[in-house]
Amino acid sequence: MYTSYFGLKENPFSMTPDTRYLFLGPQHSEALNHLLYGIHEKKGFMVITGGIGTGKTTICRKLLSILDNSVDSALIFNPALSEMELLATINQEFGIKSGMGRKTKKRYIDALNKFLLKNFSEGRNAVLLIDEAQNLSRGVMEQIRMLSNLETEREKLLQIVLIGQPELKTLLTSPSLKQLNERITVRYDLTPFSHDQEDHYIRHRFAVAGGDNGTFPFSGQACRTIHRYSGGIPRRINAICDRALLIAYSRDYGTITKAIIREAIHDIGGGYQAYTTNPGRKKNRLLLLSALIIIVLLALAVVANQDVIFDFFSNTGIFTGNR
Repeated sequence: MYTSYFGLKENPFSMTPDTRYLFLGPQHSEALNHLLYGIHEKKGFMVITGGIGTGKTTICRKLLSILDNSVDSALIFNPALSEMELLATINQEFGIKSGMGRKTKKRYIDALNKFLLKNFSEGRNAVLLIDEAQNLSRGVMEQIRMLSNLETEREKLLQIVLIGQPELKTLLTSPSLKQLNERITVRYDLTPFSHDQEDHYIRHRFAVAGGDNGTFPFSGQACRTIHRYSGGIPRRINAICDRALLIAYSRDYGTITKAIIREAIHDIGGGYQAYTTNPGRKKNRLLLLSALIIIVLLALAVVANQDVIFDFFSNTGIFTGNR
Protein backbone atom coordinates (compact mmCIF):
# COMPACT_ATOMS: atom_id res chain seq x y z
CA MET A 1 0.00 0.00 0.00
CA TYR A 2 2.79 2.43 0.84
CA THR A 3 5.38 1.42 -1.80
CA SER A 4 4.59 4.03 -4.45
CA TYR A 5 4.13 6.71 -1.77
CA PHE A 6 7.77 6.27 -0.70
CA GLY A 7 9.06 5.77 -4.25
CA LEU A 8 9.51 2.01 -3.91
CA LYS A 9 8.87 -0.76 -6.40
CA GLU A 10 8.01 -3.38 -3.76
CA ASN A 11 7.77 -3.98 -0.03
CA PRO A 12 11.31 -3.69 1.37
CA PHE A 13 10.50 -5.36 4.67
CA SER A 14 8.72 -8.56 3.67
CA MET A 15 9.07 -11.41 6.17
CA THR A 16 9.89 -14.01 3.49
CA PRO A 17 13.57 -15.10 3.16
CA ASP A 18 14.27 -13.34 -0.16
CA THR A 19 17.99 -13.68 -0.97
CA ARG A 20 17.91 -10.44 -3.00
CA TYR A 21 17.53 -8.59 0.28
CA LEU A 22 20.24 -10.48 2.13
CA PHE A 23 22.42 -7.97 3.95
CA LEU A 24 25.79 -9.54 4.56
CA GLY A 25 26.85 -7.98 7.82
CA PRO A 26 30.15 -9.21 9.27
CA GLN A 27 28.53 -12.11 11.12
CA HIS A 28 26.40 -13.23 8.16
CA SER A 29 29.36 -13.05 5.77
CA GLU A 30 31.44 -15.08 8.18
CA ALA A 31 28.70 -17.68 8.60
CA LEU A 32 28.37 -18.04 4.83
CA ASN A 33 32.14 -18.34 4.43
CA HIS A 34 32.23 -21.02 7.13
CA LEU A 35 29.67 -23.05 5.20
CA LEU A 36 31.41 -22.62 1.86
CA TYR A 37 34.71 -23.67 3.40
CA GLY A 38 33.19 -26.72 5.06
CA ILE A 39 31.43 -27.84 1.88
CA HIS A 40 34.32 -27.35 -0.53
CA GLU A 41 36.85 -28.88 1.88
CA LYS A 42 34.44 -31.78 2.55
CA LYS A 43 34.51 -31.40 6.32
CA GLY A 44 31.42 -33.56 6.84
CA PHE A 45 29.37 -31.96 9.62
CA MET A 46 28.66 -28.23 9.99
CA VAL A 47 26.37 -26.39 12.42
CA ILE A 48 24.96 -22.87 12.18
CA THR A 49 22.94 -21.60 15.15
CA GLY A 50 21.24 -18.34 15.99
CA GLY A 51 18.22 -16.87 17.73
CA ILE A 52 14.78 -16.60 16.16
CA GLY A 53 14.76 -14.17 13.25
CA THR A 54 18.54 -13.70 12.98
CA GLY A 55 18.62 -14.70 9.29
CA LYS A 56 19.55 -18.40 9.38
CA THR A 57 17.06 -19.50 6.73
CA THR A 58 18.01 -16.62 4.43
CA ILE A 59 21.68 -17.59 4.67
CA CYS A 60 20.71 -21.17 3.90
CA ARG A 61 18.90 -20.12 0.72
CA LYS A 62 21.71 -17.76 -0.24
CA LEU A 63 24.16 -20.63 0.10
CA LEU A 64 22.09 -22.77 -2.26
CA SER A 65 21.99 -19.94 -4.80
CA ILE A 66 25.78 -19.52 -4.96
CA LEU A 67 26.91 -23.16 -4.93
CA ASP A 68 28.40 -24.06 -8.30
CA ASN A 69 27.05 -26.72 -10.62
CA SER A 70 29.44 -29.35 -9.28
CA VAL A 71 27.53 -29.52 -5.99
CA ASP A 72 24.25 -31.39 -5.66
CA SER A 73 22.08 -30.18 -2.78
CA ALA A 74 19.15 -31.39 -0.72
CA LEU A 75 17.20 -29.06 1.59
CA ILE A 76 14.95 -30.27 4.38
CA PHE A 77 12.95 -27.52 6.05
CA ASN A 78 10.46 -29.73 7.93
CA PRO A 79 12.43 -31.71 10.52
CA ALA A 80 9.34 -33.37 12.03
CA LEU A 81 10.20 -36.62 10.28
CA SER A 82 10.74 -40.22 11.28
CA GLU A 83 14.00 -41.94 10.39
CA MET A 84 12.42 -43.61 7.36
CA GLU A 85 10.77 -40.38 6.25
CA LEU A 86 14.10 -38.57 6.55
CA LEU A 87 15.86 -41.05 4.28
CA ALA A 88 13.00 -40.98 1.79
CA THR A 89 13.02 -37.16 1.73
CA ILE A 90 16.80 -36.97 1.28
CA ASN A 91 16.68 -39.33 -1.70
CA GLN A 92 13.75 -37.47 -3.17
CA GLU A 93 15.58 -34.13 -2.86
CA PHE A 94 18.64 -35.59 -4.59
CA GLY A 95 16.42 -37.05 -7.32
CA ILE A 96 17.30 -40.63 -6.40
CA LYS A 97 14.74 -43.19 -7.52
CA SER A 98 13.88 -45.73 -4.84
CA GLY A 99 12.97 -48.46 -7.30
CA MET A 100 10.51 -51.27 -6.85
CA GLY A 101 10.05 -53.40 -3.74
CA ARG A 102 9.44 -52.79 -0.08
CA LYS A 103 10.93 -49.56 1.26
CA THR A 104 13.48 -50.21 4.00
CA LYS A 105 16.30 -48.22 5.59
CA LYS A 106 18.84 -50.42 3.88
CA ARG A 107 17.28 -49.88 0.47
CA TYR A 108 17.24 -46.09 0.95
CA ILE A 109 20.82 -45.96 2.25
CA ASP A 110 22.13 -48.27 -0.47
CA ALA A 111 20.53 -46.08 -3.14
CA LEU A 112 21.98 -42.94 -1.54
CA ASN A 113 25.44 -44.50 -1.26
CA LYS A 114 25.36 -45.54 -4.91
CA PHE A 115 24.40 -41.99 -5.91
CA LEU A 116 27.17 -40.45 -3.79
CA LEU A 117 29.84 -42.83 -5.11
CA LYS A 118 28.84 -41.99 -8.68
CA ASN A 119 29.02 -38.29 -7.80
CA PHE A 120 32.48 -38.75 -6.32
CA SER A 121 33.74 -40.59 -9.42
CA GLU A 122 32.57 -37.65 -11.53
CA GLY A 123 34.34 -35.12 -9.32
CA ARG A 124 31.12 -33.81 -7.83
CA ASN A 125 30.09 -33.03 -4.26
CA ALA A 126 26.82 -33.34 -2.33
CA VAL A 127 25.43 -31.30 0.56
CA LEU A 128 22.43 -31.91 2.81
CA LEU A 129 20.98 -28.90 4.63
CA ILE A 130 18.49 -29.37 7.46
CA ASP A 131 16.75 -26.22 8.71
CA GLU A 132 15.12 -25.95 12.16
CA ALA A 133 17.36 -28.82 13.23
CA GLN A 134 16.68 -28.17 16.93
CA ASN A 135 13.37 -30.01 16.39
CA LEU A 136 14.98 -33.25 15.23
CA SER A 137 14.43 -36.25 17.45
CA ARG A 138 17.43 -38.06 18.92
CA GLY A 139 16.63 -41.08 16.76
CA VAL A 140 16.74 -38.99 13.60
CA MET A 141 19.93 -37.31 14.81
CA GLU A 142 21.54 -40.72 15.19
CA GLN A 143 20.40 -41.65 11.68
CA ILE A 144 22.04 -38.46 10.38
CA ARG A 145 25.26 -39.43 12.16
CA MET A 146 25.18 -42.79 10.42
CA LEU A 147 24.92 -41.03 7.06
CA SER A 148 28.25 -39.38 7.77
CA ASN A 149 29.79 -42.86 7.53
CA LEU A 150 29.22 -42.72 3.78
CA GLU A 151 32.79 -41.92 2.81
CA THR A 152 35.85 -43.03 0.94
CA GLU A 153 39.22 -43.63 2.57
CA ARG A 154 40.04 -39.95 2.18
CA GLU A 155 36.85 -37.90 1.87
CA LYS A 156 33.31 -37.54 3.11
CA LEU A 157 30.81 -38.25 0.34
CA LEU A 158 28.05 -36.19 1.96
CA GLN A 159 28.44 -32.79 3.62
CA ILE A 160 25.74 -32.23 6.27
CA VAL A 161 24.69 -28.77 7.50
CA LEU A 162 22.48 -28.48 10.58
CA ILE A 163 20.83 -25.07 10.99
CA GLY A 164 18.84 -24.24 14.10
CA GLN A 165 18.08 -22.14 17.13
CA PRO A 166 20.34 -22.07 20.24
CA GLU A 167 18.52 -25.14 21.59
CA LEU A 168 20.38 -27.12 18.91
CA LYS A 169 23.66 -26.52 20.76
CA THR A 170 22.11 -27.86 23.96
CA LEU A 171 20.72 -30.89 22.13
CA LEU A 172 24.10 -31.73 20.63
CA THR A 173 25.80 -31.71 24.05
CA SER A 174 23.52 -34.44 25.40
CA PRO A 175 25.39 -37.68 26.22
CA SER A 176 23.37 -39.68 23.67
CA LEU A 177 24.65 -37.46 20.84
CA LYS A 178 28.28 -37.29 21.94
CA GLN A 179 29.52 -39.15 18.85
CA LEU A 180 27.68 -36.79 16.53
CA ASN A 181 28.85 -33.68 18.39
CA GLU A 182 32.48 -34.77 18.14
CA ARG A 183 32.20 -35.07 14.36
CA ILE A 184 31.19 -31.43 13.89
CA THR A 185 34.21 -29.55 12.56
CA VAL A 186 32.61 -26.26 11.46
CA ARG A 187 30.44 -24.22 13.83
CA TYR A 188 29.13 -20.68 13.80
CA ASP A 189 26.67 -18.81 16.02
CA LEU A 190 24.82 -15.86 14.44
CA THR A 191 24.49 -12.79 16.63
CA PRO A 192 22.14 -9.78 16.24
CA PHE A 193 23.16 -6.59 14.45
CA SER A 194 24.88 -3.74 16.22
CA HIS A 195 23.23 -0.30 15.93
CA ASP A 196 25.43 0.70 12.97
CA GLN A 197 24.88 -2.62 11.21
CA GLU A 198 21.14 -2.30 11.72
CA ASP A 199 21.15 1.19 10.19
CA HIS A 200 22.97 -0.17 7.12
CA TYR A 201 20.55 -3.10 7.00
CA ILE A 202 17.48 -0.82 6.87
CA ARG A 203 19.06 1.39 4.22
CA HIS A 204 20.12 -1.67 2.20
CA ARG A 205 16.61 -3.13 2.07
CA PHE A 206 15.13 0.26 1.26
CA ALA A 207 17.55 0.66 -1.66
CA VAL A 208 16.96 -2.88 -3.01
CA ALA A 209 13.21 -2.17 -3.06
CA GLY A 210 13.84 0.79 -5.35
CA GLY A 211 14.37 3.60 -2.89
CA ASP A 212 17.37 5.02 -4.74
CA ASN A 213 16.13 8.56 -5.26
CA GLY A 214 18.09 9.91 -2.33
CA THR A 215 15.19 9.94 0.12
CA PHE A 216 15.33 7.86 3.27
CA PRO A 217 12.29 8.37 5.50
CA PHE A 218 13.64 7.04 8.82
CA SER A 219 15.05 9.72 11.11
CA GLY A 220 18.12 9.08 13.28
CA GLN A 221 16.01 8.91 16.42
CA ALA A 222 13.64 6.49 14.70
CA CYS A 223 16.54 4.16 13.81
CA ARG A 224 17.86 4.25 17.38
CA THR A 225 14.40 3.41 18.71
CA ILE A 226 14.07 0.53 16.25
CA HIS A 227 17.35 -0.91 17.49
CA ARG A 228 16.31 -0.50 21.10
CA TYR A 229 13.19 -2.59 20.58
CA SER A 230 14.41 -5.00 17.91
CA GLY A 231 17.64 -5.93 19.66
CA GLY A 232 19.28 -6.08 16.22
CA ILE A 233 17.16 -9.08 15.14
CA PRO A 234 16.31 -8.81 11.41
CA ARG A 235 12.80 -10.27 11.68
CA ARG A 236 11.85 -7.74 14.35
CA ILE A 237 13.42 -4.91 12.37
CA ASN A 238 11.33 -5.86 9.34
CA ALA A 239 8.10 -6.02 11.34
CA ILE A 240 8.67 -2.63 12.98
CA CYS A 241 9.76 -0.86 9.77
CA ASP A 242 6.88 -2.29 7.74
CA ARG A 243 4.31 -1.12 10.28
CA ALA A 244 5.95 2.30 10.63
CA LEU A 245 5.87 2.88 6.86
CA LEU A 246 2.19 1.97 6.80
CA ILE A 247 1.39 4.40 9.63
CA ALA A 248 3.34 7.20 7.92
CA TYR A 249 1.57 6.54 4.61
CA SER A 250 -1.89 6.52 6.20
CA ARG A 251 -1.21 9.96 7.73
CA ASP A 252 0.58 11.44 4.74
CA TYR A 253 3.89 11.81 6.63
CA GLY A 254 7.12 11.86 4.65
CA THR A 255 9.37 11.26 7.67
CA ILE A 256 9.19 8.42 10.16
CA THR A 257 9.85 9.71 13.65
CA LYS A 258 10.54 8.14 17.00
CA ALA A 259 6.87 8.57 17.93
CA ILE A 260 5.75 6.63 14.84
CA ILE A 261 8.15 3.80 15.69
CA ARG A 262 6.75 3.59 19.22
CA GLU A 263 3.22 3.48 17.81
CA ALA A 264 4.25 0.76 15.35
CA ILE A 265 5.68 -1.33 18.19
CA HIS A 266 2.45 -0.87 20.17
CA ASP A 267 0.37 -1.93 17.16
CA ILE A 268 2.46 -5.03 16.52
CA GLY A 269 2.16 -6.20 20.11
CA GLY A 270 3.83 -9.51 20.82
CA GLY A 271 5.54 -8.30 23.96
CA TYR A 272 8.29 -6.25 22.29
CA GLN A 273 10.48 -4.98 25.13
CA ALA A 274 13.34 -2.52 25.05
CA TYR A 275 16.70 -4.30 24.91
CA THR A 276 19.62 -3.11 27.02
CA THR A 277 22.06 -1.70 24.50
CA ASN A 278 24.57 -0.24 26.98
CA PRO A 279 26.17 -2.99 29.14
CA GLY A 280 28.18 -0.38 31.07
CA ARG A 281 25.04 1.47 32.11
CA LYS A 282 23.45 -1.80 33.23
CA LYS A 283 26.54 -2.66 35.29
CA ASN A 284 26.51 0.77 36.95
CA ARG A 285 22.87 0.34 37.89
CA LEU A 286 23.60 -3.03 39.48
CA LEU A 287 26.47 -1.53 41.48
CA LEU A 288 24.24 1.33 42.64
CA LEU A 289 21.51 -1.13 43.65
CA SER A 290 24.04 -3.22 45.60
CA ALA A 291 25.28 -0.12 47.41
CA LEU A 292 21.74 0.89 48.37
CA ILE A 293 21.04 -2.59 49.74
CA ILE A 294 24.20 -2.43 51.90
CA ILE A 295 23.23 1.01 53.22
CA VAL A 296 19.74 -0.20 54.11
CA LEU A 297 21.12 -3.25 55.92
CA LEU A 298 23.60 -1.13 57.86
CA ALA A 299 20.83 1.26 58.86
CA LEU A 300 18.74 -1.67 60.06
CA ALA A 301 21.70 -2.95 62.05
CA VAL A 302 22.16 0.39 63.79
CA VAL A 303 18.47 0.74 64.59
CA ALA A 304 17.97 -2.84 65.73
CA ASN A 305 21.44 -3.14 67.31
CA GLN A 306 21.92 -6.55 65.67
CA ASP A 307 25.60 -7.40 65.74
CA VAL A 308 25.01 -10.48 63.60
CA ILE A 309 24.62 -8.32 60.48
CA PHE A 310 27.95 -6.60 61.19
CA ASP A 311 29.51 -10.03 61.70
CA PHE A 312 28.15 -11.10 58.33
CA PHE A 313 29.78 -8.18 56.49
CA SER A 314 33.04 -8.74 58.37
CA ASN A 315 33.13 -12.44 57.52
CA THR A 316 32.42 -11.82 53.83
CA GLY A 317 35.28 -9.30 53.66
CA ILE A 318 33.16 -6.45 52.30
CA PHE A 319 34.62 -3.94 54.77
CA THR A 320 38.19 -5.14 54.28
CA GLY A 321 38.07 -5.25 50.48
CA ASN A 322 38.46 -9.06 50.32
CA ARG A 323 36.56 -10.98 47.65
